[in-house]
Amino acid sequence: MSLAVSIPLEQSTSRMTANLLLIDDNAVQAATRQTILRRAGYFVIAALNPVRVLEQIQGGDLPEEIRLVITDHLMPGMSGADFVRALRKTHPTLPVLVISGLEEAEQEYAGLDVTFRMKPLLPDNLLETVKQLVGEGGSSSRTSAVS
Repeated sequence: MSLAVSIPLEQSTSRMTANLLLIDDNAVQAATRQTILRRAGYFVIAALNPVRVLEQIQGGDLPEEIRLVITDHLMPGMSGADFVRALRKTHPTLPVLVISGLEEAEQEYAGLDVTFRMKPLLPDNLLETVKQLVGEGGSSSRTSAVS
């Protein structure tokens, strides 16, 4: 499986379009997604520890306004669902994309207003979902969202 993605030159050289927070305890997957998103023009803050990044969010320690949170489901110390529940207390409307290899995990996000996608999430699908969630696509609705 190739993780290569073709991005038009004008898209890759345009100004950063949105600030994204990417949380995944798997450093390889985090780096791969971060690279894909940066090449598409997004500013990406990558974090490996959901507990620590939640403290930073709640303390206002992140450098820029975050437009989208992308999180894994299974992580040590705190699951993606627990992270989103805590995040919703202070950021009830912040778009969240959950990526998981466990189809049954989707039910854990009921009522949390997230978009859930299964792994493997191909680069083009990742970019299209992110584009929709930050309101840059043809549709800004959260299709396939868990509610």
